[in-house]
Amino acid sequence: MRIGTWNLAGRWSEAHRAFVVSLDCDVLLLTEVSERVRLPGLFAHTTAATMARRRRWAGVYSRDRLSPLADPHGATALAQVDGLRVASTVLPWRASGGRAPWIGVSTHERTVEAVDAIVDAAPTVWGGDLNHAFLGREYSGSLAGRRHLLSAIEGLGLQVPTAQAPHQIEGLFSIDHVAVPASWTTTVEHHSTLREVGRLSDHDAYVVEAEPR
Repeated sequence: MRIGTWNLAGRWSEAHRAFVVSLDCDVLLLTEVSERVRLPGLFAHTTAATMARRRRWAGVYSRDRLSPLADPHGATALAQVDGLRVASTVLPWRASGGRAPWIGVSTHERTVEAVDAIVDAAPTVWGGDLNHAFLGREYSGSLAGRRHLLSAIEGLGLQVPTAQAPHQIEGLFSIDHVAVPASWTTTVEHHSTLREVGRLSDHDAYVVEAEPR
């Protein structure tokens, strides 16, 4: 199973569509999803809430038919795909502020509130723009938020193959992740979004090739 994640930054064009198709994923965890996104051959479920005009927080896309489930948090889409509970998420970042859907006075508090709501939904595949690196410098989220997030992922029995994947910025680690059951065997692909037309997004894309045991 190929599971990919990418933050579209609210953009969509033929170049974006061609890039997504080139990832050749069975499941996509997309974030900052423009309502203009069209991916024929994939079933889709996006968050009810918008993060900006005509931009959804997150979406789950699948080659297999999916069953939409209630959003466990305003910035998380959840769906049942081939027996898996799949969640696509945006987590708080330092400048996200306290407006909906975030609750709390600090990045750490807002992260804890969102993560705990998602954990209650018990996803078996979880990813998206988690706004936390799992190694090295923490430049987007908070170190306390990182610790809580890692503890939650471990409690769900998941692993994060993308933890060591590079960020688009040299010397940093990715904040976009895919978590899958700890028993699965995995390999990771990092896909640069730099094209002849320029950067398609300020995030690169990541694909986890996963094989259940």
